[in-house]
Amino acid sequence: MDVVWRPGTRGSLVLRVSQLVCAAASLVAIVTSNNYLSYSAFFYLSWSMFLQLLESFLLACVDIVCLATNSDLRDIIFVSIILISDWCIGIMSFSAATASAGVIVLFKRDTEFCRAFPQLTCDQYEISGHLSVHGMVIHSCICSFLVLVPGFFRGVVSS
Repeated sequence: MDVVWRPGTRGSLVLRVSQLVCAAASLVAIVTSNNYLSYSAFFYLSWSMFLQLLESFLLACVDIVCLATNSDLRDIIFVSIILISDWCIGIMSFSAATASAGVIVLFKRDTEFCRAFPQLTCDQYEISGHLSVHGMVIHSCICSFLVLVPGFFRGVVSS
């Protein structure tokens, strides 16, 4: 059974590049904002997006090498490492995105902190939060195709 979006295929490369673009855009938006280091949720978001960018870049390179050499990535140990790293980065990205979203809602709607302090770039915080959520959705697509597709690991183990 051949899974379309498994590691080492064009589909995986498309997902990784999309994830990389979202993580890079979120990181740029948060780093170029004012005082992001003063708030732990945004600092955590910046590190989470950096790690997601790094992981996406490395795995996109693996996909490119597999496509260029026409090799098949079915090593159970390597696929398991990819899966575990995806889960860890996914959990970290989810917690960072939700924490920053909570702070954004607090700043913009609950306390109107952004109106009281216009030097804060609340719109950039919000854009970074949205992009991190988009990257997280793409990330969950990758994990879904790796785990939830029936027979994926049977196909890996039998090869």
